[in-house]
Amino acid sequence: MAHMPPAADTTASPRTEARPQTERPSQPPKYLGWLFVVAIAAAAFNLRPVVTSLGPLLVQVRTDLGMNPTLAGLLAAVPSLCFALFGFAAPAAARRIGPIAVITAGMGAITAGVLARSFAGGTAVFLLLTALALAGVAVSNVLLPVVIKRYFPERVGPMIGLYSMALSAGTALAALVSVPLTSALGGDWRYGLGSWAALGALALVLWLPLLIAKRERGERADGAAAPARLPITRSRTAWALACFFGLQATGAYVVMGFLPTIFQDAGIDKGTSGVLLAVTMMIGVPVSFVLPNLAARRGDQRLFVVVLAACGIVGYAGLALAPAGGAWAWAVLVGLSNCAFPLVLTMIGLRARTAGGVAQLSVFSQGVGYLISIPGPILVGRIYQATGEWYGPLGFLALLLVPQMLFGLRAARARHIEDEAVHPEAAQVKA
Repeated sequence: MAHMPPAADTTASPRTEARPQTERPSQPPKYLGWLFVVAIAAAAFNLRPVVTSLGPLLVQVRTDLGMNPTLAGLLAAVPSLCFALFGFAAPAAARRIGPIAVITAGMGAITAGVLARSFAGGTAVFLLLTALALAGVAVSNVLLPVVIKRYFPERVGPMIGLYSMALSAGTALAALVSVPLTSALGGDWRYGLGSWAALGALALVLWLPLLIAKRERGERADGAAAPARLPITRSRTAWALACFFGLQATGAYVVMGFLPTIFQDAGIDKGTSGVLLAVTMMIGVPVSFVLPNLAARRGDQRLFVVVLAACGIVGYAGLALAPAGGAWAWAVLVGLSNCAFPLVLTMIGLRARTAGGVAQLSVFSQGVGYLISIPGPILVGRIYQATGEWYGPLGFLALLLVPQMLFGLRAARARHIEDEAVHPEAAQVKA
């Protein structure tokens, strides 16, 4: 689930293009080039195991810590809260001390949080340390694409591909091997979850030499001009994208947090439930490469919005009615529905004319979207606690796909936020 917008639409007006839009720093020396590549891949690999390593072991964690389903829902909502709060803060931190320094600190936070939470004696401490790790994920998530654009200006495509592949691989691998890894370490979930800190430590070791070598002063150390700020809250498309982003994030984090438990409650063993979650996550690897290209070729993306929502409705219905009987099919369909994430990132890139506009739209839609997604996992946990069954939570998720589709249909129309934000009356005439 990579959090960065695709390249902006290059069909900008002459007046817009006359303003400097991108930084043009020198590329890293050859001796640092490969270290950058490996460090970026290692950092991206660490952006999801904090969450997906926990899902298959959630029942054990809940039992050991005395965590009720509502608190488990809060745990599933913590990623969205951290991504919203710390994602908003990341650009300011990068301007002050530089993106490499912030990412290095993020790798340290991931390592410390993942390791320390495995020794937590209660739910509150476990949640707090998970939030520490997720703060590192949030700032790194926002700033890794910035580093790629800054130091690999001629190789943005391949580097973003590497970033996406590493992120997806880390997501799926954590879901796949958490249970067997825990079993190999004696069956204690604390060792199984804590072992993922080793990957964070490896990434930290790779980023420290880059921090020392580059010695950045801030995001605009090169003297590049800051892009003009847009009154983005005036844009209906921006709000539609934020709502679409928030609703799809709700489903994604409920799935990452609860899908293994749903399968286990249906009689599927822990190992297989982890594999099924991995299947759900792995679906996004090939689709994330194909879908953005297909979507960008069309004037609007409404067809994809509808198809992905339909996959989710069928998948959630199947999980509610026959979770064990069609487990593999439901895992695939839910995984396809979660590919609304690369679709919304594509739309963010297409809905603004300039790179500066894309960046501002990305921060707004992701920040507001993650705030919107916070109540969903908590409510799912509460519904399950009240009923003891998954019919209600899964019905709720299926129902959320209806407004998600409606907001997506609005956001998918060929519009530019510059028109709506700066000249709202002209945009209304065009609509």
